[in-house]
Amino acid sequence: MKRHQLRDYLVKPGEMEEWLKEWNDKIVPLRQRFGFRIVGAWKSEDGDRFVWILRWDGEGTFEDADQKYYNSPERKAIDPDPARHLLDVRHHMMQSLRD
Repeated sequence: MKRHQLRDYLVKPGEMEEWLKEWNDKIVPLRQRFGFRIVGAWKSEDGDRFVWILRWDGEGTFEDADQKYYNSPERKAIDPDPARHLLDVRHHMMQSLRD
């Protein structure tokens, strides 16, 4: 079953470009290695909000897969943690209306 999560981040002023580079170079490839799919990603025109949709099609729950990702040695080895660029993080599980 496809599971989607909307991730909505408020990025610290002046740190969007650095955040985007680290997200693209470190987070996206690792998420994909763990079986997640990035449905899309957007930044606000004012430059302080970053929103992306993450999809899980694998076995088990999204939450279990997400926990496995965060607990992995590969994720823990990302230093410095890209999350240092974020002021606020909100995650929302989403139900597709088109599947």
